[in-house]
Amino acid sequence: MKYLKLLVVSLLSLHLGAQNITGKVTSNKEALPYVNIYLKGENQGAVSKENGAFKITNIKPGTYTIIASFTGYQTQKKTITMGAKDLVINLDLPESELLDEVIITGTLKAVSRLESPVPVEVYSPAFFKKNPTPNIFEALQNVNGVRPQLNCNVCNTGDIHINGLEGPYTLVLIDGMPIVSGLSTVYGLSGIPNSLIEQVEVVKGPASSLYGSEAVGGLINIITKLPENAPLFFADNYVSGWGEANFDLGFKSRIGKKVDVLVGANYYKYSNAIDNNNDNFTDVTLQDRISVFQKWNFKRKDNRLLSIAGRYFYEDRWGGEMQWNKTFRGGDDVYGESIYTSRYELIGNYQLPITEKINFQFSYSNHDQNSVYGNIPYLAQQRIGFGQLIWDKPLKNHDLLFGLATRYNFYNDNTTATVNPDEITIPSVFIQDEIKLSEKNHLLLGARYDYDDRHGSIFTPRIAYRFKPTENDIIRLNAGTGFRVVNLFTEEHAALTGSRDVIIEGELSPEQSYNVNLNYLKKFYTKGGQIFTFDASAWYTYFTNAIIPDYDTNPNQIIYGNLDGNSETKGLSVNIDAIIDTGLKASIGATFQDVSQTENNIKTRQILTERFTGVWSLSYKNFPTNLTIDYTGNIYGPMRLPTLGVRDPRSEYSPTWSIQNVQLTYTTKANLEFYGGVKNLLNWTPNQGNPFIIARSDDPFDKNVQFNTNGDVIATTNNPYALTFDPSYVYAPNQERRLFFGLRYTLN
Repeated sequence: MKYLKLLVVSLLSLHLGAQNITGKVTSNKEALPYVNIYLKGENQGAVSKENGAFKITNIKPGTYTIIASFTGYQTQKKTITMGAKDLVINLDLPESELLDEVIITGTLKAVSRLESPVPVEVYSPAFFKKNPTPNIFEALQNVNGVRPQLNCNVCNTGDIHINGLEGPYTLVLIDGMPIVSGLSTVYGLSGIPNSLIEQVEVVKGPASSLYGSEAVGGLINIITKLPENAPLFFADNYVSGWGEANFDLGFKSRIGKKVDVLVGANYYKYSNAIDNNNDNFTDVTLQDRISVFQKWNFKRKDNRLLSIAGRYFYEDRWGGEMQWNKTFRGGDDVYGESIYTSRYELIGNYQLPITEKINFQFSYSNHDQNSVYGNIPYLAQQRIGFGQLIWDKPLKNHDLLFGLATRYNFYNDNTTATVNPDEITIPSVFIQDEIKLSEKNHLLLGARYDYDDRHGSIFTPRIAYRFKPTENDIIRLNAGTGFRVVNLFTEEHAALTGSRDVIIEGELSPEQSYNVNLNYLKKFYTKGGQIFTFDASAWYTYFTNAIIPDYDTNPNQIIYGNLDGNSETKGLSVNIDAIIDTGLKASIGATFQDVSQTENNIKTRQILTERFTGVWSLSYKNFPTNLTIDYTGNIYGPMRLPTLGVRDPRSEYSPTWSIQNVQLTYTTKANLEFYGGVKNLLNWTPNQGNPFIIARSDDPFDKNVQFNTNGDVIATTNNPYALTFDPSYVYAPNQERRLFFGLRYTLN
């Protein structure tokens, strides 16, 4: 009896000791329903009601960390003592609409986007989930002013255009390091696991004063997650009606007390040969690709930084005649383009153990490519090493940045253009000063000096001015120069296919550009609670020594040489983002541009450049059912295309065309997402309105083509248009309408 009384008293005391946590979740002072609230490390939690209120019952005595999470919003954490009442948790605005994200790309240091004198566009994983893709190359199709361009109908290689400029003018970084360049701009943009991406930063316009060659038209910085901020485990897998299968997996782990490691892997498989346009060639290249990524963060004294990351990438892709298999590789019986790519990359960032903030950043990539284009082999190796010391020195009203950099390039292939391996080391020095003239006025001055043994000294200055008249208005004016040292055989896929003869006129000098960009950003709130962000830019870029492939002089040749004249690109872009209502978000963007070249006083429109583009997205989440619908799309104006002379029956200009997608996502309370939808709703393909896309697809080795003594094609009975085999007439993907289904899981 004594023990029974003791048990009753103990249970009663536990019951009386247990209390509740009550509160309300808000966003922008408005109640936010259906938010997940839980206690870290405990199996207790709640979901906020329509009025934002929540209640967690039977809490034992103690101190807890309460976490409030909601898809698209910044997760909030608070430390509380049991029995907290009337707790108010405010969730920040959705991640994709925030203007105060921390960015690093514009000035090589972490600053608020609002404070940066350089306009930088930021895209979060939530943006890319609206239209899931197997790689970052395709994911950029809904970024205003950015267009993934396919360069070959057979092997489906591509590059990224910014504001109408060709892919080699775009520098792609991973964690700030320039390792996606040269050969990898053609074949290495795939295989970066989307699940590992923290955010993507886009700068439009020259950035050579900080990043050197290739950053002429703009740059894209793919920033991966920090291991300590990543979920414990995550997976994102989907399949499509065309037989595509994409798998993203990752996890993080802590080794000891001072080491965090993040591991991610991507596998993509497409082995379903389809020929819906009936030209006996694969509509989409078949691919078998694997990529493994690992990132290590080390905790050091005084929170100094030490981070090392690596990636291995292997891909086997081929496209060609439907009856092709690997026994035909390199022969002239059945045409196929087969590429084996093997590359590894290493990235590191080390803060020196001294009082001053000095970081040593480094990267190394090794790219090995074994490829054949029909019966023409292209075997190439490229190694790129990069290292730089950056000294960040803030002073009163000045924020100084000093840098010393060295870039090592090694390139060798089996073509006659590379008799000896191309090996060069380019040292650089740069300086930047952001001057605080007043709270509203900031001025940035920067300059870079590079020395290239082949071309001598290269100097690239820039100036940026930021005026912030109110908290919700920012005006930015940027001007600067850019340069690019050209290696055709690592950047121009058309120079490799063998479908046209490559002619190089004289010694190619570095391209130079002069650019000015005016940007205005405004954020405003309506009385109805809507939030709008307006972002507009106007730009003008003038090129000297431009190297633009000439497809027109001789339809059987691609002629490369420095332009005896100039090239210009000018335009205007506008983006509007809106939070219209709880659960309803929209964005729309448009770019209008004119890209031309002038030689011998004759002005012509640049090939494969559209006059206007548009992108949009509309997302609505129904909180009671946890269903989200996303509608995304883009539209492109006509482009001038590379035809094969006056007899070519294919249209000289593409039509206005659009790719639109819809997706439905169901989210469970266990962080499990089921999603599916339709890609290419309008079923648009480039063969519509054209008699064919690939010229002479029935004679890919030109065995039945006749030439005259001048090398010109003669029109014959079986070749009435006087054509040769050419797969470079391409501007849009060949994939038709298709369904897709996927599953995501996150364990925090």
